[in-house]
Amino acid sequence: MTALDQIKKYTTIVADTGDFQSIAQFKPQDATTNPSLILAATEDSAYDNLTDDALAYAKKKGGSLDEQTEWALDKLLVNFGSEILKIVPGRVSTEVDARLSFDTEGTVNKALRLISLYEEIGVNKERVLIKIASTFEGIHAAHILETKHDIHCNLTLLFGFAQAVACAEAGVTLISPFVGRILDWHKKNTGKDFASHEDPGVLSVTKIYNYYKQNGYKTIVMGASFRNTGEIEELAGCDFLTISPKLLAELQKSEKTVERKLSPEKAKAEKAQPKVSYFNNEKAFRWEMNEDAMATEKLSEGIRSFAEAAVKLEDRFRQKLSN
Repeated sequence: MTALDQIKKYTTIVADTGDFQSIAQFKPQDATTNPSLILAATEDSAYDNLTDDALAYAKKKGGSLDEQTEWALDKLLVNFGSEILKIVPGRVSTEVDARLSFDTEGTVNKALRLISLYEEIGVNKERVLIKIASTFEGIHAAHILETKHDIHCNLTLLFGFAQAVACAEAGVTLISPFVGRILDWHKKNTGKDFASHEDPGVLSVTKIYNYYKQNGYKTIVMGASFRNTGEIEELAGCDFLTISPKLLAELQKSEKTVERKLSPEKAKAEKAQPKVSYFNNEKAFRWEMNEDAMATEKLSEGIRSFAEAAVKLEDRFRQKLSN
C-alpha cells in the first residue's frame, strides 16, 4: 500500500492545484484553487478555452471596461472550478478577491456573485467552498455567508491560533492553516532546519486540531501549503489535507509505513487547552495577531501575493477586452 493510500485511510485528501488535468490520477475527494494557481494554469494553452469563454461572457454582460474585466475574472475562476468538479466527487474551493480581505460587505457580495455564476451553469452551491482570507473582516463575512445564506466557506491564509479560534466560533465549514509558510518564516528567522516532528507548521496544526476536538467544534481542519512529505505524514489523521500534485506523486510512489498521528481520541487524551474567545472580541483578536509576528507577517504577505496574481489576470483581461 502506498503512503498516499495509507493517509487516505485516516484523512480526506484534497488536490491543491488549478491544473485540473493533473488531478484525476490521485483520486482526491476535493480540490482547492487560489489566484496564483489559476494564473499559473492560464499560462498553459490547454486552458485557453476557459479564458476565451470568460472574455465572451464579460463582453455579453457589457458595462464599462472595469466592469467587464471584473466579470471576466470571476467567470474564469468559476470556469476552472466547474471543470475541476467534473473530476472530483466532492467540492472545489474558489477564492474571493484578496483585495476584499478587509471588507466584510464586499466579501459577502463577491461570494454571492461567484455562487450565482456557479448556479447559472448548474453547479449547486453545496459543491463549492468560498475561500476567504482569515482576517477579522473575512471571518465575519464567512459567518454571514454560513448563517444567512447557507454558503460554505474555507478560511485560508490561516497562521495564528486566534484566527483558528475565531473561525470555529464563527461556525465556518473549513479552515486552511498554512503549514509550509509557517515553516518558511521560522527557518528564515531562526536559521534553523526542523525535523518533521518539530516543524512549527505541523505543531501549529496539531494544536488547532486538538483544541477543536477537545471543545467539540465541527469546523474541518485542512492542513495546507506543504513543503515536503514529512509534514504531511506527521499530520496523518487530520480531517483534510490539501496537497500539490508534486507531493501527491511522491506519496503515491512511496511505500513507507505511515502511522496515524492525529485523532479525536488522541486529542481528548491530551491536556485540555484553556478555552478562549476572539470572534466577538475584535480588540483581543487584533492584539493576539499583533503579538504573533509570524501570523501577522505571513497573513499580510499572502494577501499581497494573491492580490498581485489577481491584478495580473485582470491586466490580461483588460488588454484583451479593450482590443
